[in-house]
Amino acid sequence: MPKPQVVLITKADCHLCADARDAVGRVTASLGLEWAEQPVDQLPELRDRYAEEIPVVLVDGIQRDFWKIDEARLERALRRAMAE
Repeated sequence: MPKPQVVLITKADCHLCADARDAVGRVTASLGLEWAEQPVDQLPELRDRYAEEIPVVLVDGIQRDFWKIDEARLERALRRAMAE
């Protein structure tokens, strides 16, 4: 079973980012997956691309959610990615 790459894009002083970390952590833990956090504060290309949408969840490089992370939607996306 392939393991999808999960990345949470965040920025400093972002109250939604703290909630997103918790949500992504719960979902990935329930599926036995790991995830990474990528802060945009020092990456202009990410900051420019996602400026108005942070936090953003990427699954295998594809944006799956932003602002308030929907745990059920993220779980479905990860299960689909794992089944491919």
